[in-house]
Amino acid sequence: MAGTAGTPGTPRVLRAMNDRAALDLLLAHGPLSRTRIGKLTGLSKPTASQLLARLEAAGLVLATGTTEGRPGPNAQLYEVNPAAGHAAGLDVTPERVLAAVADITGRTVGTYEVPAPGRKSAGDVVRQVTGALDGAVKAAGLARDDVRRLVVATPGAFDPTTGRLRYASHLPGWHSPTLLDDLAAALPMPVEYENDVNLVAVAEQRLGAARGHEDFVLLWNEGGLGAALVLGGRLHRGWTGGAGEVGFLPVPGAPLVRQVTRANSGGYQELAGSQALPKLARELGVTGIPAGPYAETAAALVAQAAAEEDGPLRELLGTYATRLATGLASLVSVLDPELVVLSGASLTAGGEVLRALVQAELEELAASRPKLVVGEVIERPVLRGALESALAATRDEVFDTSR
Repeated sequence: MAGTAGTPGTPRVLRAMNDRAALDLLLAHGPLSRTRIGKLTGLSKPTASQLLARLEAAGLVLATGTTEGRPGPNAQLYEVNPAAGHAAGLDVTPERVLAAVADITGRTVGTYEVPAPGRKSAGDVVRQVTGALDGAVKAAGLARDDVRRLVVATPGAFDPTTGRLRYASHLPGWHSPTLLDDLAAALPMPVEYENDVNLVAVAEQRLGAARGHEDFVLLWNEGGLGAALVLGGRLHRGWTGGAGEVGFLPVPGAPLVRQVTRANSGGYQELAGSQALPKLARELGVTGIPAGPYAETAAALVAQAAAEEDGPLRELLGTYATRLATGLASLVSVLDPELVVLSGASLTAGGEVLRALVQAELEELAASRPKLVVGEVIERPVLRGALESALAATRDEVFDTSR
């Protein structure tokens, strides 16, 4: 019995699947000829020609020049039309909101930063978010309605059962019970909210050190210490969104912290968080500790220590590696991941030297032995993850030619 239009196996659905496969290949490889697209998709030349004509008519691909410098006649090249859709990401910290807009190919076309006022109400937050987004949209030469989707990265997580932000008491103005409704009323596009460290894991899985991995832990250390858990290829968020809030983890070597949400800290944060490094450096007799915010100071100390062969800075790095491995051992024992990605400036600043020290310590403290790697998405990784997440949903919408 013949299927109705739009059911699996019908020509329309098969065409849409081929269209999407071709668009994904163009995103991955850049400009391709009709012949190359046919070879990569397994389609015949006539079918590939029909596909490209269809995508060009739909405004999804552009003819972009010809192959040159090869034997035989020059062939027409095609690329994804960057203007076929746009998505936006926001990276929210207590100090500022950073917004960016990307075209459908993933290229950032506009950014804008808004500093955080002191004490904030929900209304202040809405103005801050819309101001940052509008600044990025204007920098991109677009209008707000051109953005199809927005992903907002925050510390902590919005509890799916209550809609309230949890695990981030240091983010003033973001704890109003009406905030998500207020933002939805102010913004014309679909908005998703995601934990900042989870989005770093998205960036590493799409673009960086976790490509091709379905089970990994990302450990983040910058302003705060946190983790993202990717299990079976999916982010594991937990019942209240709190999976990976490992700064609260009780660990040996640090006093028990009680009322952790009130303190907004816990044992692992106190033992190995960025704020612990300047204090440890002073205890070990390190001199010339750089001034500035503790996260920047910690990253500078780690970078200096990784360049030293011996002395107090090298002792600092060894102690830091042991402290990091202490908390990681608990994570690894429970989850048994294939891979651990070290991310955030207080980890990436140590490069291969710190990675090797943590790996050696972890192999003594944990029974399973995952591979440790340094994160590769170094520039604005939270914002990059927000954009990648927004782009994935936008492409699913824009590239679906069956509709």
